[in-house]
Amino acid sequence: MADKNLICKDCQKEFVFTEGEQEFYKEKGLTNEPQRCPECRKIKKQQRNRFGRR
Repeated sequence: MADKNLICKDCQKEFVFTEGEQEFYKEKGLTNEPQRCPECRKIKKQQRNRFGRR
């Protein structure tokens, strides 16, 4: 596997989906690539937690 450049669906910035992250996703049985960059994922998680959804 090689690093992949992806585009965040929220901020439209390019981010790198590293080989290590790809391996982690594979180990966890996740089949979809991330749609958000790490910064937007953090914001989304904070929003979920603020509203009591987990």
